[in-house]
Amino acid sequence: MSFLQNLQCTVCQKEYSKDQALNLCSCGGVLFAVYALKKIAQSFQKKSLAQRPKNLWRYAEFLPVENEGNIVSLGEGFTPIIELENLGKKLGLKNLYLKDESFNPTGSFKARGMSVAVSKAKELNIKKICLPSAGNAASAASCYAAKADLQAYVFMPKDVDFTFVLECRAFGAVVNLVDGLISDAGKMMNQQKQPDWFDLSTTKEPYRVEGKKTLGLELAEQLDWELPDVVIFPTGGGVGIIGMWKAFDEMEKVGLIGKKRPRMIAVQAEGCAPLVKAFREKKDRVEEWKNATTIASGLRVPKPFADFIVLKALKESKGEAIAVSDEEIVLSLKEMAQSEGIFPGPEGASSLAGLKKLMAEKKIDKDDKVALFNTGSALKHIETLKKFYS
Repeated sequence: MSFLQNLQCTVCQKEYSKDQALNLCSCGGVLFAVYALKKIAQSFQKKSLAQRPKNLWRYAEFLPVENEGNIVSLGEGFTPIIELENLGKKLGLKNLYLKDESFNPTGSFKARGMSVAVSKAKELNIKKICLPSAGNAASAASCYAAKADLQAYVFMPKDVDFTFVLECRAFGAVVNLVDGLISDAGKMMNQQKQPDWFDLSTTKEPYRVEGKKTLGLELAEQLDWELPDVVIFPTGGGVGIIGMWKAFDEMEKVGLIGKKRPRMIAVQAEGCAPLVKAFREKKDRVEEWKNATTIASGLRVPKPFADFIVLKALKESKGEAIAVSDEEIVLSLKEMAQSEGIFPGPEGASSLAGLKKLMAEKKIDKDDKVALFNTGSALKHIETLKKFYS
């Protein structure tokens, strides 16, 4: 059962009823789901996990869906965490791991957020959803909307790999393509948005973060409740980092983990690195990145909406934000494939590129336990990648 208590603004702290279908606070701030953590502490037992389904809904107490009949699931979550022994030896690291999100439905970590958000939309009697996307979120939203019998309206850049367009249309979504970036797709959506469309844009509703939060819960469980020293995460909108940081806080408060936290590292592409720029300039908000370009389409987010929450997590964790070139991404993609038999998406390859850069700067110790994330499959990016293998 869920122990969802209410919603709360991350800016002004105003509280809202959990029974409302809401996007943002009246002040424009991001809303977070708040749980009765003392009740979770009394209810949730680690030993009970052995009998639970091997998907993200094994953590139901930490998730917002209150009626089990509203859960929309395709087996998302509980993806493998793989020790990268060959790369570890090559790089001189004793404990190098990869959380491989390509095993999710529609091939990316976006399935986590969409399973939870669409389930909650169903519970709140929402019939139509809309969102702008760089690709993977649109695929996942279309997929889960089909399963839930909702209508999805997705807006994507025209230059997105056709795989994403094909998936969305196959699932019955209405696909709109726009010249420009995800920010332009968002503008088109707002121009066309109808009163009965519910906006599932990144961090503009409370529940996609809750799905991404399960990355942190799984990371802890799969590493025997001992968090790694360093988490390196490919970062566009930043919801993966936000979700994990929220999960770590909740897990400590219910007694599942201690006070130890990983250093959170956000990896961005040199052609679109607004969080890196803001972090290095010690700013709390980002400036919109002009003329964003990178082969890693999921990293091509010129201005993350919840930028201040991502930057706060990086600072609190004594973490880092680092940018890598497209050339470094391609080399790391090939290296991971040929060293470990894992074919990551460009975004996932950026986490290895970021690690190598941090090691060159002596910011990673050989004894550190390091967790990389592959956020999606390379097979979603065939049009982009084929020129590197022809």
